Amino acid sequence: MNRENKIGKIVIASDHAGFELKQSLIEAMRADGVEVTDLGPDSSDQVDYPDYGIKVANMVSEDENLSGIVMCGTGIGMSIVVNRFPKVRGTLCNDVYTAKLCRQHNDSNILIMGGRVIGKGLAYEIVRTWMSTPFEGGRHGRRLEKINNIGKMLSKGEL
Repeated sequence: MNRENKIGKIVIASDHAGFELKQSLIEAMRADGVEVTDLGPDSSDQVDYPDYGIKVANMVSEDENLSGIVMCGTGIGMSIVVNRFPKVRGTLCNDVYTAKLCRQHNDSNILIMGGRVIGKGLAYEIVRTWMSTPFEGGRHGRRLEKINNIGKMLSKGEL
């Protein structure tokens, strides 16, 4: 799928604190006909969130046709993990407005939420808004290009 269009295929994961919300979102998305791949965990037993954030971020980083959703207790840990990957633009959203703007202005490809921060109903409204909002391009594309160049410049010692 062209990144300037709406979001299609989703990979999703959480830690134990986001497990219940993840399961709820998977059920709701599949009921709406969204293609969702669950990367775990399979229970609410305690796990380490980086293990699951890495799975999603690695897949999204390598395939521009995939988008991801990750959850931990607050979303902060997952935010740190996924944004370490090239081509990943993970955005922590706790409201619908942020979900809309992170797609329009930042071409977000991983949505991050806090399983202990927001309820299931709001979370699905955030997901639906995030999935249906296209990237605007234009001046925002120019800004994303600057962000994409940061890693290159750092590796060359130019910053």
